[in-house]
Amino acid sequence: MTQQRYTITTALPYANGPLHLGHVAGVYIPADIYVRYLRAKNEDVIFIGGTDEHGVPITIKAKNEGVTPQQVVDKYHKIIGDSLKQLGITLDVFSKTTSKQHYKTASDLFKKLESEGAFTEQVTEQYYDEANNQFLADRYITGTCPHCANEKAYGDQCEKCGSTLNATDLINPKSALSGNKPVLKQTKHWFLPLDKYEPWLKQWILEDHKEWKTNVYGQCKSWLESGLHPRAITRDLDWGIPVPVAGGEGKVLYVWFDAPIGYNSFTQELLANDATRKWEDYWKKDGNSKLVHFIGKDNIVFHCIIFPSMLKLFGDYILPDNVPANEFLNLEGEKFSTSGNWAVWLHEFLADFPDKTDVLRYTLCSNMPETKDADFTWKDFQAKNNNELAANLGNFVNRAFVLTHKFFEGKVPALSTLEEIDKNTLAQAKEFNAKISDSLDKYRFREALSELMKLSNLGNKYLADTEPWKIKDNKERVGTILRIALEIAGKISILGLPFLPETTTKMATWLGISNTQWSDANK
Repeated sequence: MTQQRYTITTALPYANGPLHLGHVAGVYIPADIYVRYLRAKNEDVIFIGGTDEHGVPITIKAKNEGVTPQQVVDKYHKIIGDSLKQLGITLDVFSKTTSKQHYKTASDLFKKLESEGAFTEQVTEQYYDEANNQFLADRYITGTCPHCANEKAYGDQCEKCGSTLNATDLINPKSALSGNKPVLKQTKHWFLPLDKYEPWLKQWILEDHKEWKTNVYGQCKSWLESGLHPRAITRDLDWGIPVPVAGGEGKVLYVWFDAPIGYNSFTQELLANDATRKWEDYWKKDGNSKLVHFIGKDNIVFHCIIFPSMLKLFGDYILPDNVPANEFLNLEGEKFSTSGNWAVWLHEFLADFPDKTDVLRYTLCSNMPETKDADFTWKDFQAKNNNELAANLGNFVNRAFVLTHKFFEGKVPALSTLEEIDKNTLAQAKEFNAKISDSLDKYRFREALSELMKLSNLGNKYLADTEPWKIKDNKERVGTILRIALEIAGKISILGLPFLPETTTKMATWLGISNTQWSDANK
């Protein structure tokens, strides 16, 4: 059988602004931890990311700034890509949905499905702004959410309660262009008949994937039990991928049809000149690849219901093996707000704290909103740095290294006769490889990080209990204690790499170890 492969994707942020810490905690940190873990196990994995550069948020930004949509996406693609790289997010490719490869892939797949009769064509009534003589895309319509009464809901989604909406669901709708009440006008669009796929989706998700996270499974169950309906996959816009069939003039592919195809088109771009690997190896069923999407909870339906329906229609494509979506991270008790400028922007944080990338990774992972919304506060960030990283991990590593230099001139001492405390400590330390692996395999990143810090605690306790500085005349015994402490530090440098890459890489360099794999932590 073909070796197991992994195709890991990260949600594609809109290229209409920089990333904030909510995006990072929900998507990029967990994805990078998981990918680094897989690579440490020598797995065959590709890590896919990029920016979503179509859709109305882009055109709104361009209109407000008096520039072209292309200028907007070029600017923010670079800001987002540079900041992710600086944070140590190890994407294999970071592309964009305005690339030539993506245009071709999305157009070809649309034409394939259209020729096979996978879509329905419907004439519907959609909101039209008479003052601007144009149909209004969902994000150009605001109004009151029928579920939570939020007066600033968009025509496709309420960002307050997370409900997915149709523009006609809004109470008191208004055009974001003119402020006027829009009128309904007829227009033709292509629809994905999700209602036809409801039976197999229920089987595939509700029966075959009961292991998915509770928040993901629950949201899918709610949608499926409410009944699926055909969903338009084209829009009346001039910014996007033109509908590539007769009758599509003046229309583009809806961003939620276009964007997830980017995962595939970016893979094609990545492997275009690779002599040993083909993109099909990671996307077709005979390639034995697992597809895992890292996203936020607002994208669950699109990645668990709509995109899988598309993949099934494409033919022999794999379906997602897991979608470990996170909840939201709040800032000082309030929801991140791009429009309200209530955010910690990643690129600004990195500019202000260039030497604190691991502290940020640690803080966001330890507070990761895995099962419920979590909170980022500056007080907690400071406490994580001082009371956990410095007082626990830093204290242990510093003592082990300093004492080794003091008593053995920096040379690793040999083991001699082991006492009971030595044997017990080594036995306990050996268990952490399996513990952390088990947590990561189940996408429990906070739990995995907690286990890593318990390993550091074990090292601290061992040094505190044995007190080698008090028996410096017994060089053989001191050597055994410090050798065991260095063994624990070596384990941390391997098992901690997915979480704290800069710190653990330095540790490995100081210890003189390199080219390690996950299993080496128990050697």
